[in-house]
Amino acid sequence: MVTDWFTGDGDDFRLLGTRCSACASVFFPREDSHCRNPACLGGELAEVPLSRRGRVWSYTDSRYRPPSPYVTDPELPWEPYALIAVELESERIVVLGQAVPGITVADLTVGMEVEVVPGVLSEDAETTWTTWHWRPTEVAV
Repeated sequence: MVTDWFTGDGDDFRLLGTRCSACASVFFPREDSHCRNPACLGGELAEVPLSRRGRVWSYTDSRYRPPSPYVTDPELPWEPYALIAVELESERIVVLGQAVPGITVADLTVGMEVEVVPGVLSEDAETTWTTWHWRPTEVAV
């Protein structure tokens, strides 16, 4: 898990970003040192929970095993997965993430409503690495 990028479980699961007090720009991944808006002189950055829902802005699939530092077992066959760029409902920023397992590019369309849900990136006997996934709203968990 990446510390402070998300919080909660189930319906309380949210991505965490930061908002500049001077220009109201919102950032994800979060920014804790300075406002990234080049037109802003800077302000205090406060943690904010981001919208749970958004619309598919773009999508593609990952058909190859990515290089390190991505965690993958080379002994297992590679399983392709869909990547979705989602424009968040309120913040109007685009956040990239994997689709929930079982959703392929054939199931997606630009403009489709999706919501963020907790997911598992990888796990072994000692550790489960958590992340976020995007799920079309008409699909049950």
